[in-house]
Amino acid sequence: MEKMIFNASNILLMQARKLMAAIALMLLTTLGVSGQTGTLPVMHIETENHKPITSKTVYINGTYYIVDQQNPDMNVGSQSNPLPLEIRGRGHSSWKGVKKPYKLKLGEKASLLGMNKHKHWALLRFYEPTVVGMQLGNIMGMDWTPSTRPVEVVLNGEFQGLYLLTETNRIGKQRLNIYEQPNWNEDPSTIPYGWLVEVDNYIETNQIRIRENSKWTLQVTYHSPDSLSLEQLSWLTEEFKAMNAAIYDEDKVHSTWEQKIDVDAMARYFIIQEVLDNSDGFHGSFYLHKDRGDEARWVAGPLWDLSCNMREKTDYTFLMKTSYSFAPHWIGELIKDEEFCQAVRRAWHAFYPQQVQPWMDYIDEHLLPCSQAYEQEKTMWNYTNQATLEQRTALLKSILEDNIEWFNAHLPGDTNSITVVNTVRQPVVKVEYVNLAGMRSSRPWTGVNIVVNTLADGTIQTDKTVIRQ
Repeated sequence: MEKMIFNASNILLMQARKLMAAIALMLLTTLGVSGQTGTLPVMHIETENHKPITSKTVYINGTYYIVDQQNPDMNVGSQSNPLPLEIRGRGHSSWKGVKKPYKLKLGEKASLLGMNKHKHWALLRFYEPTVVGMQLGNIMGMDWTPSTRPVEVVLNGEFQGLYLLTETNRIGKQRLNIYEQPNWNEDPSTIPYGWLVEVDNYIETNQIRIRENSKWTLQVTYHSPDSLSLEQLSWLTEEFKAMNAAIYDEDKVHSTWEQKIDVDAMARYFIIQEVLDNSDGFHGSFYLHKDRGDEARWVAGPLWDLSCNMREKTDYTFLMKTSYSFAPHWIGELIKDEEFCQAVRRAWHAFYPQQVQPWMDYIDEHLLPCSQAYEQEKTMWNYTNQATLEQRTALLKSILEDNIEWFNAHLPGDTNSITVVNTVRQPVVKVEYVNLAGMRSSRPWTGVNIVVNTLADGTIQTDKTVIRQ
């Protein structure tokens, strides 16, 4: 009897092992050894001695290479010849999550996946509003907007899921191309120029703080220069005190903040936050930069850390309630100024309606190819929301279209006082895509496309885009 029980136990154990082996084989066959689908570029990173990445301030050495099965010309390095990099953690609340974001510093400048050559990059969690919002920044004509590319990441041989490889906000010829003043500058003639700062919702060491109003403090983090002399620190503090006082001047007709801040750029920035319904827009990650020149003013941007609340829009975003407390810096005062409102209306008429459909097409073209990788992402990180990327994309587009129509019906300012120059726009009635062979289609081709927009008055507008699969 004992022998029979022993034999039965062995049989059950063997069957269990065979079942587990079959499941493992199926997973390996379906997903590949590391789990990546290969439908997107795969970035392989290996830290020195497989050291874990635990710090947001201290880089550790490593190597990387990128394999793009769909576009081998985009490959960077190789498994046998990886390239050097340094890597650390990044982010605030995102760093507290299970899936970590990372900051990368390459050993040498490189053009990654068609983006401009640089050393500094970020790996952010895949988030649809980041992709669509950055493109909206391009459409609205921001000075410079970071590019992103979806990638699958393998870290120290372990699949990490779907990320966005992203250019970072920096001054430079291949990024925000403005004059950059040096650290520890003491020259009063150059201190007012070449700045990149962020109105921040976190307390940092490289930061000035002034009282904005009776409710909240304005925290301005200086990113470039990032180490200030006493002269630089004093100038920056007084500059923001003066701007803040001008913005809060009760006499909006004769206020002088427009002498310090680019009104049109701020209007475009405001529209982007409204269309996305991004309540963090004037709360944090609110970047400003200033070039060199006698007439140089502070310019809103570049964009960063975009989100979409995915709610029914019933008011301007900064007036709507959220599940968390936030301080909408400046915008509550700016919208009372008729010059600002006119700038908003001018920028809006340049966007609506002719740019809406091309933007919606862009969203499909750049999100839907990530569908298979997104299914892997959901499984790996145990997402509670099991909607497919196709479903999420359709919902996001619907929300954005509703936001656009709401805003178009509630443009700020006096409709009788605005003077719009050359803003008679014709709606797009037909969109075609032409590939390099001259073939036309209503859907985009893989690779280089000439986008042909036919307007209601019969005129044609063309643009160039590259579609990745």
